[in-house]
Amino acid sequence: MSTKRIHLKSQEEAVFLFGQNDSFLRELENRFKVQFFVRPSQLPSGEGLTLAIRGRDPQIDKTISALEAKRRMPPPSLVAEPFEKTKTEVHKDMFIRSANGHPIRPRNPKQAEYVKSMRDYDLVVGIGPAGTGKTFLAVAFALAELEMGHYSKIVLTRPVVEAGEKLGFLPGDFYEKVHPYLRPLYDAFFTIIGPDRFRLMREDEIVEILPLAYMRGRTLDEALIILDEAQNTTPEQIKMFLTRMGSHSKTIVNGDLTQIDIENKKNSGLLLIERILKNVEGIAFTHFEKSDIVRHGLVQKVLKALEDHDNKTHS
Repeated sequence: MSTKRIHLKSQEEAVFLFGQNDSFLRELENRFKVQFFVRPSQLPSGEGLTLAIRGRDPQIDKTISALEAKRRMPPPSLVAEPFEKTKTEVHKDMFIRSANGHPIRPRNPKQAEYVKSMRDYDLVVGIGPAGTGKTFLAVAFALAELEMGHYSKIVLTRPVVEAGEKLGFLPGDFYEKVHPYLRPLYDAFFTIIGPDRFRLMREDEIVEILPLAYMRGRTLDEALIILDEAQNTTPEQIKMFLTRMGSHSKTIVNGDLTQIDIENKKNSGLLLIERILKNVEGIAFTHFEKSDIVRHGLVQKVLKALEDHDNKTHS
């Protein structure tokens, strides 16, 4: 057994870090089997507090990582109460605020079902057309869970070869080549926490966004993992991805089966897991319809017109 210490600058920082009624510390004690002791600061200035953590070295290190992750989170003013715990009637279903202070909440029953599934299950699959909020809600939920200390990091990934284009045909270095494919994930973070705070979280490796191919060989503990555009994975890729889950992790898979861009559409990894995992206990599927689209009202009409055209062409 050993003891390591963290210096806290103020009582306000301690209140935020410890959680309401020290709930976050209690959760870490149960998860990592450590003990906490709070003492006056041992610095010469005497300012602030010292949090001592006692336990086995590997568990202490994991505890410190979780504390530091929460320490670097958005200020509490940006984060609302959890989804089902907000007390105000007007915002009873809000679970986080955007960077400009607007409440983020499910906008229809299907989105509410999706958020509830993310809270209740460790593997959630969202399937439906563009504009139904699958990616945005997954990112918002992940940030709320991270702020509450339930996970140490967020990992987002997606396939980078789509619509017949190959990375080798695109100009620039590797980052410049993959950036357009990952841009929708960046946009969600920019809206919720702003580009500056997002950049800091990336630099501290609290948030990691990477192409799916770079997930191979990794085991992700204490992480909330999101796979976007899963319809463009192969069965081998989806299997590789789903086996990245480590201890105390949650995985969210999103995709649109009407926008499969791989050459053999019947070989989509999303189609595969929809077929063989739909009755597996502990996995939740949410199926969105065109009526659940929350973008501009014309999007629903455009999709319906295109679908009707396809049906006539293939009939």
